[in-house]
Amino acid sequence: MKRFGIAVLVCALAVGLWCSLRTPITIEAQGSPAWPQWAQNPQHTGFLNVNGQDLNRILANIIYDPLVPDEQALNGGNLLVHYQVSLVEGNDVYMESKAGNYTKGSYNTETWHQNKFTWVNGQLTKVWTFDSDWIPPGGQADFWEPVYHAVLANGFVYDPGAGGSIFKLNKSNGTAIERIVPSQFLHPDGTLSAHTFTVSPLTTDSAGNIYYNVLKIQDNGNFYGMDAVDSWLVKVAPDDTISMVSYTGLNPAAPKSTDLCLGIFSSSQLPWPPSADAVPPSVPCGLQRVGLNIAPAIAPDGTIYTLTRGHFLIGARHSFLLAINPNLTLKWATSLRNRFHDGCGVSPATGGTLPPNGQLGGCRDLGPAGNTAILGNDPAQNTPGAGRILDDESSTPTVAPDGSIFFGAYSRYNYAQGHLMRFSANGDYLGAFGFGWDSTVAIYQHDSTYSVVIKNNHYSGLGSYCNDPTICPTDRTATNPASPEEFFVTQLSPNLTIEWSFKNTNTQSCTRNANGSITCLSDHPNSFEWCVNAPVIDRNGVVYANSEDGNLYAINQGGTLKQKLFQQLALGAAYTPTSLGGDGKIYSQNAGHLFVVGK
Repeated sequence: MKRFGIAVLVCALAVGLWCSLRTPITIEAQGSPAWPQWAQNPQHTGFLNVNGQDLNRILANIIYDPLVPDEQALNGGNLLVHYQVSLVEGNDVYMESKAGNYTKGSYNTETWHQNKFTWVNGQLTKVWTFDSDWIPPGGQADFWEPVYHAVLANGFVYDPGAGGSIFKLNKSNGTAIERIVPSQFLHPDGTLSAHTFTVSPLTTDSAGNIYYNVLKIQDNGNFYGMDAVDSWLVKVAPDDTISMVSYTGLNPAAPKSTDLCLGIFSSSQLPWPPSADAVPPSVPCGLQRVGLNIAPAIAPDGTIYTLTRGHFLIGARHSFLLAINPNLTLKWATSLRNRFHDGCGVSPATGGTLPPNGQLGGCRDLGPAGNTAILGNDPAQNTPGAGRILDDESSTPTVAPDGSIFFGAYSRYNYAQGHLMRFSANGDYLGAFGFGWDSTVAIYQHDSTYSVVIKNNHYSGLGSYCNDPTICPTDRTATNPASPEEFFVTQLSPNLTIEWSFKNTNTQSCTRNANGSITCLSDHPNSFEWCVNAPVIDRNGVVYANSEDGNLYAINQGGTLKQKLFQQLALGAAYTPTSLGGDGKIYSQNAGHLFVVGK
């Protein structure tokens, strides 16, 4: 394991500020209920102890991403961008905005900005805009656009910057007080590295420490064309003291960068697996580095939870959950591989999703003995299923009241639904639920226990486990009626059994016109996906979540509809978060618009 103790030196060269030693700051006491970070708190539980207001009307509608038409045009009508959650503190609201140009090449043709708004006489009014120099790695061909995400702590706004840095902003006027950057990320002449990136939302703990992930790559063009250089967890204390640890070598159980990892079978061998004892070829796994968009979660005892993966594409199948001590030493690490047994031959009635072996969309029919040999396996590798860390997703760990850690990982063989994985505070694997893709769960405490809320999309249009429509037909409902296309918000017990589900039954694609009127067309017979990646739960257990039908939903405990309100546009979207103000206003997002909804 490798650990760095960094001096209190902080620099802001790119904005012309002096390097300086910072004096300690007194941490402000917690005030009125607020939403200062991703999923509200260090544990990422998505809960606020206030009553959410009724969804009676739209109180504000602000465009923060004017590039949406271009983003849709270059992505088949979909909006494949992850966005910051609205940060709320009293009457003040902080939200990103974008400018520049969206292209099929690198994301560095765009610009990102942090904005402060405040409520004045019932109007959400802009106070200032800070122009960050943050850019993400990669481009449209590599993964969905990564998230740019600030945090509120210690009386300041901390905002991502270039070169693995963060900015410390004055809340009143948005000026940069400091650029905070570890000296290891700087070139000898003091300039920032063009290939070092802040790649996670910023998290703050109860003491005001800031945590974020940094990735260094060899080239910003073909992201996966060369191996990554290194990645780090950075911790910034309230006095701006920096400490950090490299993920390279931190976990002794992880494959080395040049080690071979198990790959997948060739498409010429479909249906998979080719035989009962077939083993796919192995390929280089790549550097074990942090996944993109993963906001570190901090348990009440100070343990930090984050996840890593091999850099190359197959490396997503070789991923780990890490528990890191407050002093940035490794506490434990546990693999996400060989965890699921719901693949080949497991019926939907007993927790699987695939059609029976030998049928279209199912695994290869190998006869009674062969079926037993491959029972439950992921057909692509002929092994128990693995939780995969994709750079397209924005799932982050959630720490439950009993210390359990929940994480939504990707898996392809169950119609790309992924799995919600549960681990104990000691790193023991405790089971999974058959959906987890791009979802940070919310936690509702009640009756001396708690419940877990997650979107639960049963996707269609892409085939069960492969991309060959002849072997894996795209119409899920027609070819697998035991596991049809449906879309739910689901509440689970701590042991991941379903307590209730709310099904979206809306078939109407709607658009809000320039004059405020709404035009609709019934063209979604199987309804719409839930596009929330971090739902909200209020004091009464009401769940607030976005759908791709363009509506914001309020769902009662028990799974009944309380209210819904249409926002801007029905569209396929990368998943958008919601947040809740201390006065109960709901902050939601749709088609690059920030909506504030209340009574």
